[in-house]
Amino acid sequence: MVTTLPLDVLQSVSATVLDLDPANARTMERAINTTARSGFCIGGISLEIQNYTDQGSTHRPALDAFRFESENPDIAIQLEWLPALKTLPAAQIFDSGCTWRLYEDKPGFRFDFHAAALEAVPHKRLFIDRSFSKARLQLSEELRVRMPYLLSPLGYPLDELLIMHRLTQERAIELHGVGIVGPDGASNLFVGHSGAGKSTTARLWTSLHKVDILSDDRIIIRESPARELHPGDDPSEIFMYGTPWHGEGCFALPQRAPLNRIFILEHGHGNVLTRLTRSQMVAELFARAFVPFHRHEYVENALSFLERVADSVPCYRYSFEPDERAVETILQLND
Repeated sequence: MVTTLPLDVLQSVSATVLDLDPANARTMERAINTTARSGFCIGGISLEIQNYTDQGSTHRPALDAFRFESENPDIAIQLEWLPALKTLPAAQIFDSGCTWRLYEDKPGFRFDFHAAALEAVPHKRLFIDRSFSKARLQLSEELRVRMPYLLSPLGYPLDELLIMHRLTQERAIELHGVGIVGPDGASNLFVGHSGAGKSTTARLWTSLHKVDILSDDRIIIRESPARELHPGDDPSEIFMYGTPWHGEGCFALPQRAPLNRIFILEHGHGNVLTRLTRSQMVAELFARAFVPFHRHEYVENALSFLERVADSVPCYRYSFEPDERAVETILQLND
């Protein structure tokens, strides 16, 4: 079991060392920052859990590749261990029907996370402001030993819910798709519902060419956040980002690539490409997007951004057969 000292204790130790030896103090402060904070960056969104060491954590291994340190994270999460979490009355906004429920909280929102074996009592609770920038995460000490697999702070679905909701504050969206940077350098996004052929597409490309698969299930597309802009960059350019939420092929890279084309996948015959109109593209992408539907402004922001994408990135319906000709059709495409 991992034990984390409260920040006030750590800061007190640091102050004591500082009085004795400045060099040792700097070493201690670096150690404190390492053990008391854990940061990640997904889809251009940086988040940091404060007062937490994740050594021995049960979070998904793919998340390790997304580690990131930031002086000013987009989402700052303060971790709290409580003896037990109790049921709190509140107006329910959404029920996932399984693992989480969303409630109205006076300054923001509250997410309660449940397990089938503990249906009446949440094992994890998140309070967050309406801009999805400051949060307080409560974990149950009572369950820490009995069910440690439940208590990874960023364990699914909390990590994806955080990012998905924060994206509503930006010009960005999460899509059900596989992002591939091909051997010709072109960055293509293949979007599809479950069973449409995303994993098949990832396997085909990797079997035939040296490519980068950013993710084989969840991709974030967005304009660059300010921290990623360099002199001369176009701030409105659309990029696709890998995520740790991979599919059957377990492809999950923390990098990004300029988005050149989008393909709506469907099984068919003859590898047929059909260019979509602006309205068709928006409708098809929205149907395959992860958008919090519980607030109308989130939906409006998502549609507005997809219109922006439709104005700058070509999109095709791709009725394909699962063989090497499906890959060559894309490599030979001239818009």
